[in-house]
Amino acid sequence: MITMYVTYAGDAETPFDRAHWISVHLPLVQECWGPYGLERVAGFFPQGIGGGLIAIATCDFRDRAAMDAALASPGTARVMADVDLVTPVKPQRSVAVPL
Repeated sequence: MITMYVTYAGDAETPFDRAHWISVHLPLVQECWGPYGLERVAGFFPQGIGGGLIAIATCDFRDRAAMDAALASPGTARVMADVDLVTPVKPQRSVAVPL
């Protein structure tokens, strides 16, 4: 398995529609990338005050090939277009590979 972390940087003033992200966006991610090997997606809101991360999504894929296929799929355009409905922040991706 491989995990892709999708992070959104900001602070308490950064617009972010949490309800849409949880109830619409994350299910859309599963719908679009599930057929390519996305096993699960989850969203978290870090606690604290001030700058930093305002949201984190974890996307667990079967393997690197599955993640690459999902990101190259036509559904990725739908996923990214929906981000614009959640926040003006551009998400950052990072990948964790188990040892």
